[in-house]
Amino acid sequence: MEKTIKIGPNIRFIRNLKGFKQEAIAIELGISQPEYSIIENSDVVPENIIIQIAQILNVTPELIKEFNENQAFYSIENKLENNTISDNSYGIHQIFSPVDKVIELYERLLASEREKIEILKSQNN
Repeated sequence: MEKTIKIGPNIRFIRNLKGFKQEAIAIELGISQPEYSIIENSDVVPENIIIQIAQILNVTPELIKEFNENQAFYSIENKLENNTISDNSYGIHQIFSPVDKVIELYERLLASEREKIEILKSQNN
């Protein structure tokens, strides 16, 4: 039995991974959010719409059409150990380490707090 590819749910999953809201994609497409929601709930989506959404999400149309949730999670899980995700055949790219970002934000917050302490010390003298 051949598995049918459901394009709308693929689009929804990729959109969520990329952190986009439906409304943002709808605005880019020049349609309303409810109209866009219909696209994500459709099994079949016209090729021109797939291409436009792929451009907005900065992925290839092939990623949308051939997306496999299990394969994506497998790829991400296996490539996170190197702090880099790069699967050119599907257009998924991650060059940063989430841990490094947390450390960077913490260091910036700490520097800001130190500045505040110095300002308060200088005001009390």
